[in-house]
Amino acid sequence: MAFLVDNSGESDYTGKINAIASALLGWQGPVVLVSHIDPDGDALGSSLALKRTLAELGKDTYLPLVPPRYLNFLCREGELSPPLESLPEHCLLVVLDAAEKRRVVGAPSSGASLTINIDHHGTNNRFGDLSCVEPQKAATAQIVKDIVGAMGVPWTTAMATPCLTGILTDTGNFRYGNTTPEVLRDASELLRYGVDYTTLVDRLQWREPHYFSMLGQVMSTVEFPLGGLVSMARLTQKMREEVGETDDDSNDYVGLIRYAEGTKVAVLLKEAKEGTKISVRTRNNVSAQAICLTLGGGGHPAAAGALVRAGLEETRVRVLEATRQELRRHGYAV
Repeated sequence: MAFLVDNSGESDYTGKINAIASALLGWQGPVVLVSHIDPDGDALGSSLALKRTLAELGKDTYLPLVPPRYLNFLCREGELSPPLESLPEHCLLVVLDAAEKRRVVGAPSSGASLTINIDHHGTNNRFGDLSCVEPQKAATAQIVKDIVGAMGVPWTTAMATPCLTGILTDTGNFRYGNTTPEVLRDASELLRYGVDYTTLVDRLQWREPHYFSMLGQVMSTVEFPLGGLVSMARLTQKMREEVGETDDDSNDYVGLIRYAEGTKVAVLLKEAKEGTKISVRTRNNVSAQAICLTLGGGGHPAAAGALVRAGLEETRVRVLEATRQELRRHGYAV
């Protein structure tokens, strides 16, 4: 079976959606779905929604993804696969919500018979045989919703719930600047398929008890450099040793300090074995993406991250310098 190959980025959105839907419907071999390292609600939600759609069609699918603890409730027993050392023969690889191949985990990102790239990160270079990258979309789950619609598979509650989860988490429960009339219409449509909205939103806020002990430790480190335009906190290995192992979610911590009055940039420095992970959130058109690209990472204009292969103190200096340059670009005297 021949498939249209489109890496030009010039065809219209509907054409891309239809091409991907056609490829998925016609594929006779196994389908492997993968996403980015440290998967969030959109990574898991978009992947689960598409996997369950393919399951309705009787497709042989693999989803080698390890979600954070607070998202485990979305998954059925046995639905997720262990990491794949190699891809199955004659497989279709679907990469969701991952801007770069190097950030893909769970399976090799190369060697598939056909690769489909579905994403909403503006820094995505449109890799793959078929790609649909739409930065205007608030979540990859929105694109998956349109693909499912083009495939003509009737929606079930089990498909709609993770799809709505992707939208909820990437819009901050409709609090972020990417909340548009289109996003709200998509969410409204998904609710029609039996999603228990109240329970879903409640469950997405659940955290294990150790999380709150860690939260106290992290909040005790908050500082406000660059004249109070930046709020910054850190999570260290020593904290983990004192509190115990916890499925800490950096999105929560950096999201909280973002609300400090006067803050334009919020940064969480998270000590890791391979260096220091940073999470950045911004407002007023200051670009978290620009800051993190300078540091070797990426993401969205208002929410981005990076891994800096250095200790906390060196990383702090580098992050503040990148942040200073971005603030200056917007006319702030720092």
